[in-house]
Amino acid sequence: MLIGIIGAPNKGKSTIFSALTMANAEIADYPFTTIKPNFGVAYATRECVEKELGVKCKPRNGLCINGTREIPVNITDVAGLVPDAHLGRGMGNQFLSDLASASAFIQVVDLSGRTDIHGNPSEGCDPAEEVAAIRKEVALWLAGIISKHRSALSKRADGNAALVELLSGFNLTEEQVNRAAEKSSLSTSQITWDEEETYKFSDSLLAISKPTVVAANKLDASGAGALESLKKKLAGYTVIGCSGAIELALRKAAAVGVIDYVPGANGFVVKKDVGEDQKRALDYMADFISRNNGTGVQSIINSVVFEVLGEIVVYPVEDESKYTDHFGSVLPDALLVRKGTSAMEMAGLIHTELAKNMLYAIDVKKKLRIAKDHKLEDNDVIKIVSAAK
Repeated sequence: MLIGIIGAPNKGKSTIFSALTMANAEIADYPFTTIKPNFGVAYATRECVEKELGVKCKPRNGLCINGTREIPVNITDVAGLVPDAHLGRGMGNQFLSDLASASAFIQVVDLSGRTDIHGNPSEGCDPAEEVAAIRKEVALWLAGIISKHRSALSKRADGNAALVELLSGFNLTEEQVNRAAEKSSLSTSQITWDEEETYKFSDSLLAISKPTVVAANKLDASGAGALESLKKKLAGYTVIGCSGAIELALRKAAAVGVIDYVPGANGFVVKKDVGEDQKRALDYMADFISRNNGTGVQSIINSVVFEVLGEIVVYPVEDESKYTDHFGSVLPDALLVRKGTSAMEMAGLIHTELAKNMLYAIDVKKKLRIAKDHKLEDNDVIKIVSAAK
């Protein structure tokens, strides 16, 4: 899974990326700060199954803080997108290519309306218009790729398969292509779509294959009612208000031991004596996250992973009585898998040989033997029994 952070320049994408990953992405108040894509690991958070089982887990990747499990997710932040990017303007086609393999997008907008679509200082800009403009640019880029190969596509009776081959870098399925064609009332047998039909299909395919959550950034600098107004305008989207700057400041303060803070929490504990300026800043941030139930940044990544993409969490173990792997680590792995994933498919994610030689699985919590095609449920603890040595 890869989640792409997109948006026009100077909306706070790199700040949110840095907050989510604690990576040193360059941050500045001018357009095109990000030239090359930043790749990092963010963490989706869920209540760990350890409490239910009465044990203390030992994660292999990430952490488990006070019963909150952190699960790694790949994320990328790319250069800002401007009007006519599909024609190569700005970072243009390079920007779009960097996002092709993403499973979903987080589009960052400036809720305060103080930067325009080009990333320049302004007043009264409508972030809803940014969302429409960015969506259009990505759809036009995708439509352009399809149009360039219209002649070859028109000769294929299996248009669905041909599109999946053509757009292999997009990680699409024929089922997604079918749905987009049906939604657009288009046939995929010997494709001869005109430009308008190609754009309509591309727009539908993006909505299906690359769902978008809108991060309404700079909530702390926005007027009263701005978030609710944006949500009404973007009724078809998940819109979450946030402050990337406050989240980054809190995580940095926690990293150096000034505060005890869990990402997504609506409060924190000051652990060290601080100066007056720091105290005022901490008081301001404490008031903000108390009023807004957190900074919103962690809610965004959780929304993408669990609500939009429909992922569930499954814990594979080798010892069903102690909930450990062969090293004795308790609940070392929390795997993100799509809802509907079978026990055998999960085994394949661990190791191909494990799946190839799989006999059956055990639902550890229910102490039941389950078949290879059994559909897993959220928070399952599963042992794979295999003939592999």
